[in-house]
Amino acid sequence: MRAAAIAGALRALLWTRLTRRPVDSAALLIAVVTSLVIIVNALVLQSGAHPAPFFAAPALPASAQGGQKETAVLSPAHAPAVAHPLSSQVAARPNDPIAQFIGMSSRIMAVQRALSDYGYGQIRPSGILDEPTAAAIERFERERGLPVTGKISDRLVGELSAMIGHPLD
Repeated sequence: MRAAAIAGALRALLWTRLTRRPVDSAALLIAVVTSLVIIVNALVLQSGAHPAPFFAAPALPASAQGGQKETAVLSPAHAPAVAHPLSSQVAARPNDPIAQFIGMSSRIMAVQRALSDYGYGQIRPSGILDEPTAAAIERFERERGLPVTGKISDRLVGELSAMIGHPLD
């Protein structure tokens, strides 16, 4: 009887708290339900190996795998810790346009500075391969006996570095 009285008192207290501030109660309920949905989604509903698994099974040694070179995966939740499949592609991708632009703009600026400093035109170092820069490159290539392309190449940078006596910045 005493347990029933305590349970009734708790229910009454909870009901008065919930009805006193219904907006706060609804917000709390929504927050709890959202948290539960996120947890269930992360731990149960995701298919395949997670790029950074929380619970990774250690990789089995080759002798335990029966001579196979691949790692045996028991289930997606217990996948061995491996690098994300795209991370090696991102790190090794040679034609990343943003990285090339950043690297090329500094390389173009160094070529522009060198050409301007050594009298191949009044070029403003902007990092953009514009008409005055292309004309200066063509003039330099003609004078040095290089194939005239008007573009920055490794050979052009090598010749410029030899002419100025140090590597381009």
